[in-house]
Amino acid sequence: MISDTRLVGGLGGALVFLAATVASGQTAASPPPERAGTVTEAQTPATGTQSDENPWRNIKFGATFEGYYQYDWNRPPDRVLVLRAYDTRSNTFGVQQAALVVDAAPDVDADRRFGLRIDLQFGQATETVQGSPANEPRPDVYRNVWQVYGTYVFPVRDNGLQADFGKFASMLGYETNYAKDNQAFSRAYLFNFLPFYHSGMRLTFPVTDKVSVLYMLTNGIQQTEEFNNFKSNHFAAIVKPLPSVTWTVNYYFGQEQPDGGEPDGPDGFFRVFDTYVTVTPTSALTLGLDGNYTTNEVNNEAPSLSLQGIGAYARYQINAPFAVAARYERLDDEGLFGGIDQVLQEVTLTAEYKFADGFLFRGEFRRDWSNELFFPGPRGSTDPRDHQNTALLGVIWVIGNKSGTW
Repeated sequence: MISDTRLVGGLGGALVFLAATVASGQTAASPPPERAGTVTEAQTPATGTQSDENPWRNIKFGATFEGYYQYDWNRPPDRVLVLRAYDTRSNTFGVQQAALVVDAAPDVDADRRFGLRIDLQFGQATETVQGSPANEPRPDVYRNVWQVYGTYVFPVRDNGLQADFGKFASMLGYETNYAKDNQAFSRAYLFNFLPFYHSGMRLTFPVTDKVSVLYMLTNGIQQTEEFNNFKSNHFAAIVKPLPSVTWTVNYYFGQEQPDGGEPDGPDGFFRVFDTYVTVTPTSALTLGLDGNYTTNEVNNEAPSLSLQGIGAYARYQINAPFAVAARYERLDDEGLFGGIDQVLQEVTLTAEYKFADGFLFRGEFRRDWSNELFFPGPRGSTDPRDHQNTALLGVIWVIGNKSGTW
């Protein structure tokens, strides 16, 4: 999935200008859109005094930068960390990700049913997770656009039916694109293996205050543009049986093989069942569990390969600035992820210190291991090892008036 990164100059420049204008017109202390009722009075020669709403009050802006230094005791000669999608290099100062978000969410109470969101992404993560020629016919066109979608909330029953159209991050897997919203700096195997993004249509309907259902019809996995004649489907339910519990169930299926422009291309199915739950027993403790079963075949009559994975998460906020976290994963992979039949496991221990709102420091130790000789050693792939130990120091900066999980 690694390919050359090219900046989307025109769109990126326009959004940077827009974000700077937003930042200067509304600070992080401004009230949320549904409570921001300020108006601006302007004097005009023709009509005298007239009131205009602040045009930026409904727009949220955010920017983040994730940088790190990491050491790999295996010392591979090319300094590449296999199966990593974000922290991809060792023994180097790395720019894991720089991102810019502009978000104008709909607000039905304010009679604004439409919205728009744009996320631009740059850095090592962009190079790895976006724009693979194996998945997309024209990857360079969209590489730096992590998300861009328009929203409209249709007046269906009390809560409305939200429709999104465009490109959006996948909801398969427990973790997210932004390090600030995860407990660890490096991403989990299950995040790196599962789809990163989709393009198409997404419908979300809150059935009750505790249950929402979702349906997506998309081009496929990692496909901003389609590379065959089939669309993929995603069904999901988000359940909150208690205020401290959130449970998500996903089922995704589609024909994900490129047809090469031929009418009778491969017709095998890619299927994912993924479910994860977050529990917050106290305000300081967060627990998570992710289970996954994925199968794929090139043709319907061909045998399928499968992957079974589980991830467990725990994070404890010791005091206001300091937190610790642990993650464990086990993947029984027949070759879908690592390319060979193996059992992969990893443990990540993370310590976090928040110097200020918007500036985080994380120290991380991670051990990956396999039942096969898989991880490159000092002489590269000709000198494989059954384990890989890494230590990382990471910093995260976040600015803007967009709060919460991005």
